Amino acid sequence: MRSETRSYRTGGREVVLDLTSDAADVVAGGGDGILQVFVPHATCGIAIIETGAGSDDDLLAALGDLLPADDRWRHRHGSPGHGRSHVMPAIVPPHATVPVLGGRLALGTWQSICLVDLNVDNAVREVRFSLLG
Repeated sequence: MRSETRSYRTGGREVVLDLTSDAADVVAGGGDGILQVFVPHATCGIAIIETGAGSDDDLLAALGDLLPADDRWRHRHGSPGHGRSHVMPAIVPPHATVPVLGGRLALGTWQSICLVDLNVDNAVREVRFSLLG
């Protein structure tokens, strides 16, 4: 297995960050296998969605409807609504698995691998890419 961790600055805002090109770099020349993408944080997740056509903003809006940034959450530290960030990984899990064929991601035409982060209190995220051949 080949594995590497990369850092991403998400800033102080909710974000859907496209990781597809980094994932493609990790698997390039790796033959066939599976890529596991994992974020070792309790407050963000990995989603495979279409980006750039509004779906990323729609995902953030849907998560905002499901998990409002208000004071209803029992987990209460950090910015208002921080507790919802701890619930989000039950909806958007902290991992995704993608087939790799001939050293290329076997994603659908419009699919992208994305980091989903609602936690505005932590600006830097680590993502582990592990290729099992």
